[in-house]
Amino acid sequence: MSKRIKCTLSYDGTHFFGYQIQPGKRTVQGELEQALEQIHKGKAIRVTASGRTDAGVHAYGQVIHFDTFLSLSPEQWKKALNALLPDDIVIKDAQEAAPSFHARFSATAKEYRYKVRIAQERDVFLRHYCYHYPYPLDMEAMGRALRLIEGTHDFTSFCSAKTDVDDRVRTIYKADMTVRDDLLEFRFIGNGFLYNMVRIIVGTILEVGQGKRSVDSISSALAAKDRRFAGKTAPPQGLYLWKVYYDN
Repeated sequence: MSKRIKCTLSYDGTHFFGYQIQPGKRTVQGELEQALEQIHKGKAIRVTASGRTDAGVHAYGQVIHFDTFLSLSPEQWKKALNALLPDDIVIKDAQEAAPSFHARFSATAKEYRYKVRIAQERDVFLRHYCYHYPYPLDMEAMGRALRLIEGTHDFTSFCSAKTDVDDRVRTIYKADMTVRDDLLEFRFIGNGFLYNMVRIIVGTILEVGQGKRSVDSISSALAAKDRRFAGKTAPPQGLYLWKVYYDN
């Protein structure tokens, strides 16, 4: 009888062409399915994730599911996969899920974080894990701008022109930031996110902090529903899919 296995994993996105499988490219999904195929003695196993991440984007708490006829315990699944996966992917947790569980469609919310290093000098060892932004920032103005992002809005201005969904209304439950030493960390929790949405919001908020745009320009951009009214897209390396929320 088939069982559905749910796994939570972390990965360093630096050397991947994103999560989703692409012919001839190294991807997270490709590595996962290759490991599962080995465990299943050559049988192809399809993996479903909570969502895709782009090239260079990291995950602290991505969630996947797959179906299997093998009778391994959750702990055995965790050990078997980690023994076969490369060093830049790790399974943090495995458990048997209900047959109705779906990594993407059962999710009730997602949390993304974005890390910005605000020191003057570049750190060569952190260049793949945060965005270096060595400019003076008005943190109070940025905090006010972030609060305008919270709530239910049409985020057309804050998504890529490549976005292929018609309904661009999303609810952001929490948009805030913390500063510790020279690391600025943004946190966003919402019921869903559009393509490049977090990176465009971060790029726009940083422009507010630099004085390049007003706090009120956030409201104007939301109302305009036009990508040209928001700021630049922040680069991928600062972005982390932090957590996926499910009922129970």
